[in-house]
Amino acid sequence: MVVNVSMLVYFVLYTTSVATATNVIAQISNIPMLSRTNFKAWQDTMEIVLGCMDLDLALRVEQPISTPDNLNEVKIEKWERSNRMCLMIMKHSIPEVFRGSMTESKSAKKFLEKIEQYFAMKEKSEASSLLAKIVLMKY
Repeated sequence: MVVNVSMLVYFVLYTTSVATATNVIAQISNIPMLSRTNFKAWQDTMEIVLGCMDLDLALRVEQPISTPDNLNEVKIEKWERSNRMCLMIMKHSIPEVFRGSMTESKSAKKFLEKIEQYFAMKEKSEASSLLAKIVLMKY
């Protein structure tokens, strides 16, 4: 699924009455495109932007469970909106190559955890290969 910036901005503006178009575009454009070397910076920026946009509820709180007696429909709707927006914004700043290697997730928190695990494995394998090169080097 490819999401272009104008579609994302329109959706954010349509669902958020407080944000202005310039503010949304500026905040989303501050998120660096995820690459092999900038995961930590990407994650930090993503959390800051989502927090400033008041969309980080899905990253902070587990999904509320709806029961027939549950009167927290507002909380459930707010969490679902936060989750949907987080997923859209995260997928927008991830190259298609990485998106294809990640399994589709319904939860933004789980999606972020999968990306973190992917880059942790990459970092460990790169560190072990560099260590092997250093050990095998001759002076």
